[in-house]
Amino acid sequence: MPHTLGPAADSPASDSVHGVDGDQPRQKPPYPPGSIRVGSIGGVDVLIRASWFLIAALLAYLFAPQVEQVRPGLGAWKYVAGLAFAILFYLTVLLHEMSHALVAKHFGLPVRWITLHFLGGMTEIDGEPRTPGQEFKVAVVGPLTSIVVGAVALALWFVVPDGLPRMALVVLAWTNLVLGAVNLVPGLPLDGGRVLRAAVWKGSHNMHRGTIVAAWGGRVAALLVLLVPVVLGALGWVVTVLDYVTVWVVAAFLWTGATASMASARVRRRLPALKARPLARRVIAVPDDLSVAEAVRRAQDEGAGAIVVHTADERLTGVVNETALLATPDDRRPWLPVSAVSRTLEDGLLLPADISGEELVRAMSRTPAGEYVLLEDDGSIYGVLATEDVDRAFAQGARK
Repeated sequence: MPHTLGPAADSPASDSVHGVDGDQPRQKPPYPPGSIRVGSIGGVDVLIRASWFLIAALLAYLFAPQVEQVRPGLGAWKYVAGLAFAILFYLTVLLHEMSHALVAKHFGLPVRWITLHFLGGMTEIDGEPRTPGQEFKVAVVGPLTSIVVGAVALALWFVVPDGLPRMALVVLAWTNLVLGAVNLVPGLPLDGGRVLRAAVWKGSHNMHRGTIVAAWGGRVAALLVLLVPVVLGALGWVVTVLDYVTVWVVAAFLWTGATASMASARVRRRLPALKARPLARRVIAVPDDLSVAEAVRRAQDEGAGAIVVHTADERLTGVVNETALLATPDDRRPWLPVSAVSRTLEDGLLLPADISGEELVRAMSRTPAGEYVLLEDDGSIYGVLATEDVDRAFAQGARK
């Protein structure tokens, strides 16, 4: 196999071996580094980044003096009350993100997880809405949820007796109204940027153009954020070092998020031309106890660029990993079973032969590997897709 790799499969593989016997549960991808899973809501995992603990402690420290004013004599318990306020606020952030997740799931978009971090939260949606209307609804529901929570807290303020409960309502009302309003700013990566993208997408019939416009909106928003301390100072407000640090962090978040969205849009413009079927390597299937040397010989005789292995009852079990094969010395190949240089087939390594574009890239990102087995609709093997061939095709498309 390694010395004859490269030719794309121009017809389905002639071997009679069919897919993996039985359904295998889909494995969740690993969570981002520094994330802790704290539970699941509606089938969506909720993660907390390590940075959240830092901001929770900071909020507890900032809330503590106000708690002391409302309820003197609490001592160290004022920090506990401050932490409770911080947790309560992040629970409303979770409501904001859950609204995104539920609407996305309503439209059939898989939601990987929700992450709470020091700047708020993020809903990881696997894929893009198919229409501007879906994009608008998924995006706008979050800020609207925050505004509703803030309005309800404000209304309850008039009927709740004075003390810590009323203070908690003030905190929830103010933070959620601000959160909702800020998220409607028309610039990526904010929700308002996705709303703007939906509007441009609908008007121009071009999603990528909408992304570019919304990304520039995010960059402009980042620059305007930097002017906030200057404007506040000119209006007579006392601006502290913490205010400047906060502004720079928020501006950096907006700028980098917008830049990443812009780069992603430029990449995605080339994705529709990326199709798995033309890139597939012709494949042969061999028994898993066959020697590596014999498997390679058969592949060379058949002009195949890939090898899959099966059991005695012709159940497909693995795909030969080219890197492992090349690392196997020639003198060991006659004695080593081909299964020793194969990767066990898991659900993510089996892809439909007609997969293409963003769906192909997402599938490869979910289960990183060197080789993927392409299957026809009837379960028969079409060929093997090598990651290096996809990378090469994408790079050639980028140069055109």
